[in-house]
Amino acid sequence: MTKAEFIRRFHHLRAVKQAPDFPLTREGRAASVLIPLVEYQDGMSVILTQRALHLKHHPGQISFPGGGVEDSDQSIFDTALRETHEEIGIPPEFIDPVGSLSRYRTISGYNIQPVVGFVKQDYPITIDYNEVDSVFEVPLAFLMNRTNHLAHYISRKGERHAIYFIPWQGHLIWGATAALLRNLSYHLVP
Repeated sequence: MTKAEFIRRFHHLRAVKQAPDFPLTREGRAASVLIPLVEYQDGMSVILTQRALHLKHHPGQISFPGGGVEDSDQSIFDTALRETHEEIGIPPEFIDPVGSLSRYRTISGYNIQPVVGFVKQDYPITIDYNEVDSVFEVPLAFLMNRTNHLAHYISRKGERHAIYFIPWQGHLIWGATAALLRNLSYHLVP
C-alpha cells in the first residue's frame, strides 16, 4: 500500500466498525498516541515501542509513542508529536499527521485519542530509556490482516470484553495497541 492509497482508504465517509473499548464510569485521563507509519518502496511499516521493563505500569508492553495530555498541548496532535519526540527522539518536523481514529478508553482509566501520521524514512531515533526499552517496525500489511489478530474474551462485572493479540517475531502486541491497530484495519480493509 502506498501513502496515497492509505490516505484514500483512511479518509472516507462510510461508518467504520470499532473494537469495543472499556466503558469507563468517568471521563478518563486524556491521552494521545501516534500511530507512526513509514512508507518504503516495498510497502509501509508501523513504528512500535517496547516500554521499559522497570516501569510500574505496563512494563515491557508493546505500545505506540504517546501519553497524557499536558496543559501546554494545544491539540491531540501536539500531545502525540511531543510524546513521540520525548520517548523516541523523532522530531515533529519528521512527522506529517493525516488524521485520527475514534477515542479508545482503557481499563486503566485512559481516554486515548489515536493520531495517524507519516514519518520520513530517514527518521532519527534517540530512545529515552526511562520510558522505552526498544523501537522496531512491523509491516502495515501484516498488522492490517485481521487473520493475524487473536482474541481472548474475559468477563468483568458481568460483561464480556475482548482482548486482542497480534504476535510478531517474538513480540506480542496486545491490549489497547492491538485494539487500535484493529480499528485502523476497519478503515483500510472493510
